[in-house]
Amino acid sequence: MNIIFATGNKNKIAEANDLLGELGHTVQGLIIDGKKPNFIEPQSANLLEVALSKISQARSMIKNTDLEGSAILVEDSGLFIDSINNFPGVFSSFIHDSIGISGILKLLKGSINRDAEYRAVTILDLQGNTWTANGICRGKIAELEIGENGFGFDPIFIPCQGDGRTFSQMSQKEKSTLSHRSNSLRGLLESIKHPSK
Repeated sequence: MNIIFATGNKNKIAEANDLLGELGHTVQGLIIDGKKPNFIEPQSANLLEVALSKISQARSMIKNTDLEGSAILVEDSGLFIDSINNFPGVFSSFIHDSIGISGILKLLKGSINRDAEYRAVTILDLQGNTWTANGICRGKIAELEIGENGFGFDPIFIPCQGDGRTFSQMSQKEKSTLSHRSNSLRGLLESIKHPSK
């Protein structure tokens, strides 16, 4: 199946391709008139509501184009830090752009509890049928930025199921075995294979 991923983030597309490609699917970014999509983010603290808004916007974007009828994938995710009331959560991208990783590390300075989790919601829309799945990756926030790979808060996120490295120290393939996004995509594929009755 050819899947159109409604995101402008090439790293998310690479991660989806890494997992779904092994299963015979191809993933490409959504491009309309040569441009990446520009979504209007709803003011919501709920990842599912944000993802549902994006799927609705994506459907509108491809209406009356060659892509109409294609499988559309949307995803929304965030970093939720236990000790600061699950901040930055759904606002992770905005917070990363505004105060950056250094701002998060300052907020956690001296904090003993550095537990956190990445959460993701993915939705696949295919010819009027919609599947939704969630993914979580528990971990801890590092004391400093480590690694060159990944994006967002990956340089400070150490997954519990890993070997003590941050996501940024891992290859794309290694990250894909653990990440919230991959967990969500796997759940999505299971839902498609075994639809609930």
